[in-house]
Amino acid sequence: MSLSDELHKLHELHERGVLSADEFARAKSRLLQDEDEANVPQGVAAINAFKRSRSDRWFGGVCGGLGAVTGLASWMWRLIFAALFLCGGAGLLIYVLMWIFVPSD
Repeated sequence: MSLSDELHKLHELHERGVLSADEFARAKSRLLQDEDEANVPQGVAAINAFKRSRSDRWFGGVCGGLGAVTGLASWMWRLIFAALFLCGGAGLLIYVLMWIFVPSD
């Protein structure tokens, strides 16, 4: 069923008195909100949800934020960044860039 069909059915229910004005408005907003969230790819939604942690942090909260988004423990992210640091300092560079550009929660 398309979005326009569902909106039309909601409107008909509202006109017949089955739905009050408040119920109609809530159902319509829920329907439109679900449609907007369905159009966002999962990867984009995860990136938009990524924030630096204020509670699980040692320095900037990057590993705590990565742990919250990915489900991987923050200590494992710290280990990954430490291993990358030993590989030419890449871990430090990535961590500092994420510390600068990722907002905190």
